[in-house]
Amino acid sequence: MAENDLIPVDVTKIALTSTFCAVVLGNDEKEFPIYIEPAIGAVIKMFIEDVEKPRPLTHDLIGNILTGLNATVVRVVINDLKDNTYFARLLLKEENELGKKIVEIDSRPSDCMAIAKMKKCPIFVTRKVFDAVGKPPA
Repeated sequence: MAENDLIPVDVTKIALTSTFCAVVLGNDEKEFPIYIEPAIGAVIKMFIEDVEKPRPLTHDLIGNILTGLNATVVRVVINDLKDNTYFARLLLKEENELGKKIVEIDSRPSDCMAIAKMKKCPIFVTRKVFDAVGKPPA
């Protein structure tokens, strides 16, 4: 995907109940919700608020594995929308004694957002997705 096709967004709100979670992504131009499992919504909220956890959660484990492998999260890209389902890619930079490479991994947007907030990396949507969703912020 071309760099000029990527629109930066961030989590602007999280509406969390016991039965659903809406994570609102957006920028100054537009906001749109992505509905996810409440448990992952709670995890995203914990990372945003820097909540101490008594034990590592699954996303903490993923972060620790990435650190152990000397891989960094470059960015998250929400790259498609089909039948009201969002798709995302997690881009990692792997560096070791053999060199550097970028690894792109298919992922659920909810997991990508959790990892992005944990690792403090940028979230993007493709122009195609951005044009298809949302409304101006209130």
